[in-house]
Amino acid sequence: MKQDWQIRLIQLLSVPGILLAYYLFLYHEGVLIIGCAVDGLFDCGQVSGPTALYSSIGPVPVAFIGLTGYAVIFLLTWLQDWDIALMEYLPELMVAVTGFAFLFSLGLTLLEVFVIGAFCQYCVYSAVLVTLLFGLSISYLRAVNKGEAEDASGTG
Repeated sequence: MKQDWQIRLIQLLSVPGILLAYYLFLYHEGVLIIGCAVDGLFDCGQVSGPTALYSSIGPVPVAFIGLTGYAVIFLLTWLQDWDIALMEYLPELMVAVTGFAFLFSLGLTLLEVFVIGAFCQYCVYSAVLVTLLFGLSISYLRAVNKGEAEDASGTG
């Protein structure tokens, strides 16, 4: 399939997302010390550190939510090779999952800008990655819909 490249790129990009979110989760749990420059604009400890006010939603660390989200995205792209029923709805499902991740990430970025007043550089990397995943998901949905329309009209 020619429209398959987007889903493969989503699968590929979700792997560094998993690693990044796991890194931030370990930092939040106090297992490791993060390599982040502290200056007027960047302060990872203030944003995602163990004592940061907005680094958890209730008892759940935001980094764990991100880790789960990236894992779900990866698994959806991987399971489509095994489950034909999932394949039928995969484009819409990917837009929904990555769209939710994008909105969640946008909310966190707005918190960094307007409430916390500092950025975590790794959180910014994750926001860029999620934006790419969402854009690729939209591209994948459009390509699949275009392919179906061409097949229906007989111009494929």
